[in-house]
Parts: sequence; structure tokens; C-alpha cells
Amino acid sequence: MTGADVAFWICGPLMVAGTLGLVFLRKAVYSLLCAVFAMLNLAALYFALGAEFLGVVQIIVYTGAILMLFLFVLMLVGVDTPDSIVETIKGQRILSAIGALGLLGLMIFSIGGAVTGPSAGLAGAEQAAGGNVQGLAQLLFGRYVWVFELTSALLITAAVGAMILA
Repeated sequence: MTGADVAFWICGPLMVAGTLGLVFLRKAVYSLLCAVFAMLNLAALYFALGAEFLGVVQIIVYTGAILMLFLFVLMLVGVDTPDSIVETIKGQRILSAIGALGLLGLMIFSIGGAVTGPSAGLAGAEQAAGGNVQGLAQLLFGRYVWVFELTSALLITAAVGAMILA
């Protein structure tokens, strides 16, 4: 049993507990703190698997910036506002059930492909690229440069739109 296995068996149940708290807690602030807890455990798993760059990005970008921004907005707007249970969009429950079944099918097929297919291995891929960060940089700025640029344009447009609305 390796260190990554031990980290998985410790962090895995903690992540499941955090995500169950995210879904089942009634207060939005508590749900958000459970999401922070789950994402920190995910970062710990990244570190245990040797993906240090992804672990740092997980902590800084997702846990540190995005979720804390959500928490700040929740605290600013107020958590005492009552939740409305009136369905404003007709048929949203049916569409969400169809979407959930589609995601379940996607998960089943992807897990089945991962279990039955051969594994390339992380060490071989890192050695071919010259390292973890170098391989990620080759993919982002080589093969996926157009998608990377479109994503940055979308984020800039969203930021400008948010400033105009504010």
C-alpha cells in the first residue's frame, strides 16, 4: 500500500462527507464551507498523486478565490432571505432528471473505459514531456492554444459585463 493509497482512503471519505454536507445542509454558508472542505481534500489527493501544479491551482484558484468570492457574495446579499419553492421555469424538473440520467450514463461509460482500457502511466507521460508542468504547458500552449484563448476572451467578456452591471 503506497502513500497515495493511504491518502485516498483518508481524503476520499472526507470528500464524500463534505459533498453530502454541501447537498443536504439547509444554510447556504454551511454548504459553501462544506464545498471548501471537499476541495481542500481534493487538493491533498492531487499532492499525494504527484500533481503538485494541480494541487496548488486547486487551492489558490478554486478554494481560495472562487469559493471565497461566493461566500463573500452570500454574506453581502444576506443569508436570511427566504428560499422560494415555486417552480418558475416549466418542465425544469423533467429536464434536470434527463440531464442527471445522461451524466450517470457518462460516468458509467467513463469508469468502464478506465477499468477495461490500458493505462499509459503518469511516469511515462511526465518523462516524455520533461515534467508535469512542462507537459501541461505543451498541451495548453500547443495543442489547445485556440481553446485557451477563447476561454480567456470569454472570461474577459464576463468580467467587463459584471463591471457594467455593477
